[in-house]
Amino acid sequence: MLKTLIELQRLKGLERTGWMLRGLGAGVESVADHSYGVAVVSMLLADELIARGVSVDVEKLLRMALLHDWAEVRVGDLPRIATRYFGAEARRQAERAAFDDIVRNCGERQQRLYGELHEDYETRASIEARLVKAADMIDLLLQTLAFERAGALGLDEFWEGVREAEIGLEGTALEVVEEILGQLAASRQELKKK
Repeated sequence: MLKTLIELQRLKGLERTGWMLRGLGAGVESVADHSYGVAVVSMLLADELIARGVSVDVEKLLRMALLHDWAEVRVGDLPRIATRYFGAEARRQAERAAFDDIVRNCGERQQRLYGELHEDYETRASIEARLVKAADMIDLLLQTLAFERAGALGLDEFWEGVREAEIGLEGTALEVVEEILGQLAASRQELKKK
């Protein structure tokens, strides 16, 4: 386990590439910063859904949120545009192989558990996986809004990319996520008026 923990420490210093490509500089957000944000958003989403009568396995959700970007310690934080050059399937295979190698030093039970969680997240097989993906997008937009409030320009593509995403939520879960996305969009509109 120690070898895996030591390797995962590097996520704290691994910059989110999208921000660097937009000229925001080093140190604005690491992959670990983002993973923390995704875990917090996931927990709050789950709690809101549970309060509205939706069954959510919070432990599974939080585990998935914490490990969803582990592969990046080996393949890097590939921006969305990189998929155009590598192809979605090649990217998925590389990330899965990296993830499997990272958890290889954990016990057999943990390898299986983490592998199942990773696969669930990648295929969006469960409501928990779809909520973590929604949290991933919400955290991205929260960070984008924070940068725009600090004066950053040229980040429209991050807002546009969310509209293209299909995560498969429905019913109350979709309503809650759409409420949050609507509030984020309204906050951005207020900012643009200033």
